[in-house]
Amino acid sequence: MSTIDQSANVELTDDDLESDSKGQLIKLAGKLRDRRNELNQQASERASKRDELNAKTREQVDLAQEHREKRDELNDEVQEHKQKRNELNAEANELFDEVEEMKGDLELDESKDLDELEEEIEKLEFRQQTEVLSTEDERELIEKIENKREQYRERKEALDDTDGLEEVKAEAEEIRAEASEHHEKVTELADEAQEHHNQMIEAYREADDVRDEADEWHEKFVEAQEAADRHHEDFVEVQKRLREMDKEEEQERKSERDQRREEAEAEAEEIYEQFKQGETLDTEDLMKLQKAGKL
Repeated sequence: MSTIDQSANVELTDDDLESDSKGQLIKLAGKLRDRRNELNQQASERASKRDELNAKTREQVDLAQEHREKRDELNDEVQEHKQKRNELNAEANELFDEVEEMKGDLELDESKDLDELEEEIEKLEFRQQTEVLSTEDERELIEKIENKREQYRERKEALDDTDGLEEVKAEAEEIRAEASEHHEKVTELADEAQEHHNQMIEAYREADDVRDEADEWHEKFVEAQEAADRHHEDFVEVQKRLREMDKEEEQERKSERDQRREEAEAEAEEIYEQFKQGETLDTEDLMKLQKAGKL
């Protein structure tokens, strides 16, 4: 709906009130009343459209608030999972450090495993049994075999002491896995929170757009209502002038009646004097006396 049609408005001037006849003023009052009613109807329609848009604005604001609350709720959960993840990672790191320390104490990092040592011993023993060696070479070979067997015993003893290490390592890996689950939850909830944030922004943007349109309709409502009010005020002025004219006419009629009554009374008084002096009165004179209350 565009601005009101100014050409359809009815104008009232002081000259109209002072110079127009009663009939002209009655016609003008009708035009003012009809235009006022048209403008009030337009104002009502524009107010309805404005109220409809304001309601839609409130809906969008409420929707945005719902997304804000959900986003904040999810962000709180994100922080809870982050804190739990960090706590678990710290705990796991401590346990892994403990594993490394235990491994260092056991000197396992650079040591050969039992299968490798056993294989080396078997090869040396096979050489001892199958080769013809000098006394010196055989003595050196026997020493190598004994050294390997000693390494094997030490390695086996060390590995027998690693049960606790494996338990610590398993616990650390279990805690690290739990921390990873919390990290996945952080990522999942953060993505969901971001989606609600985006929807909140979109709802606020839509609310702003609709509010701007509602403001435009409010301006149009004010324009129509002010024009209607002006026509109503002019209508009231014309009605007031018509009532004044009615009073003036009534006063004129009253003055005329009073004048005629006074004239009739004077004439009746004159006829009555004639009657008292013995003059003969006709029927019309008698009626005048009777009407004046002289008979």
